[in-house]
Amino acid sequence: MKKIIIGLLVFGFAFQSFAQIKTEKLSEVVISATNYKYLNKVGLENVDVDVTMLEQKVASFDLKNAEFYRDDYDTYSVDFYIPDGHILAAYDKDGNILRTVEKFKDVALPREVIESVAKEYPNWVFKKDSYLVNYHDQTGNITKKYKITLENGDKRIRIKTDAEGNFL
Repeated sequence: MKKIIIGLLVFGFAFQSFAQIKTEKLSEVVISATNYKYLNKVGLENVDVDVTMLEQKVASFDLKNAEFYRDDYDTYSVDFYIPDGHILAAYDKDGNILRTVEKFKDVALPREVIESVAKEYPNWVFKKDSYLVNYHDQTGNITKKYKITLENGDKRIRIKTDAEGNFL
C-alpha cells in the first residue's frame, strides 16, 4: 500500500513537471463601431424587437467583404428585408451609413404614442400601423413617424404621429 501511495505521488509530481506554460504575444485587436451614430440616432429602446434586430444588422453589415464590393464605386445601396418591413441603406466605400429609408408594418407602438392616441381618440381601436424612419448622416437628422389606422364600428380614420406621440 505504501508503494502505491509513493508511486502515485511520484507520478503526480512527474506529470506536473511536464505541463509547461507557453506564453505567446498576440497581435493587437481593434474593435470599431463604424455606424455608432446611426444606432444612437434610431434609438433602439422604444421600438419593436424585429426592427431593432434589423437595424443592428444594417449597422454591423460588413460592406468590404460583400461579394458585390469593388473599390471603383463611391456609394452602395443595400436592401435588408424581414417579413414585416425593410431598410434601404446607402453606404460609402468605407462601409459608413450615409442614409436609410425604413418602413415596417404592424410594429409594437411606443407607450407615448399609444397614450396620446388613446387620449385624443377614445373608443377607437388600433387596426393597423406603419413605422417610417429616414436617417441622413450628413445633416444628422432622423425622422420617425407612425401611420396608424383606427376603427370605431364601421368608421375608419388614419392618423400620423411622431415617436413622442405628437400628431402630424
